Amino acid sequence: MQPTPVPTSNPALAAALTLAASAFAAGTTLLAKALGTGALGPALHPLQISHGRFLFAFLGFATAAMILRPTFSRIHWGLHIGRSTLGWGGVTLMFAAAAFIPLSDATAISFLNPVVGMLLAIPFLGEKIGPWRWGSAALAFAGAMILTRPGADALEFGAILALCAAVSMGGELIFIKKLTGRERPFQILLINNAIGLAIATAAALFVWHMPTWPQWAALAGIGLLMASAQTCFINAMRLADASFVAPFFYAALAFAALYDALVFSVLPDAISWLGAGVILTAAGILVWREGRSKQT
Repeated sequence: MQPTPVPTSNPALAAALTLAASAFAAGTTLLAKALGTGALGPALHPLQISHGRFLFAFLGFATAAMILRPTFSRIHWGLHIGRSTLGWGGVTLMFAAAAFIPLSDATAISFLNPVVGMLLAIPFLGEKIGPWRWGSAALAFAGAMILTRPGADALEFGAILALCAAVSMGGELIFIKKLTGRERPFQILLINNAIGLAIATAAALFVWHMPTWPQWAALAGIGLLMASAQTCFINAMRLADASFVAPFFYAALAFAALYDALVFSVLPDAISWLGAGVILTAAGILVWREGRSKQT
């Protein structure tokens, strides 16, 4: 078997791919909101929406596998099951949150997941965290607390759902770090979506009802957009350093706010801008510090 060629560094293409990934990812949340609020027919349960996400994403990757016929290395099933379970939980909670709060709020809170992953890396990966990392973590959680809007009932509930989604996806990052380097990216994506589909199918059986044709189209859109986002982001990471790529993914916040305004006429208020600004500042500090650490 021939070794996988090392891709040539291309920061401009990496930035373009990351922006595309952020637009696709924000699009999945928009469609989930439409399905969860009854805009396309009777409101679908978040468990059924996440089932559609994994179903159509898996079909996309399976079709690509039949065409590309990739080779597979040893599969680390335990890591895949842990990653897929947390990923399914994070996606389901995120889709549920989108029905209660503005997309910009849900997206901003989701940016906590790398901070959660950083904190979990202490006990599970043995990593050490210095004062810069602790400071960015505290700042990010402060931004999340602003977005929970204490005392706002439904908005508070939706923000808590998004916060739980970020925690679940942060845990998923630990498994992704363990898988990276052991298996090829396409193999990881295909197996992740296959296991996620199995979990989502079992969960959706309890809440299933037949979607309308517009809902089927939206479910297919969620799955294919997510598959596209994952593909773009993984290829971007192969073309440039993570510290360069990561900030461009924060454009998902702008796309989410734009989609919400155009489709649902929902505009971010002052609290949304403040909370999102605090979280983005924390994430920016973390990315900057990681880049500096790699240079020294």
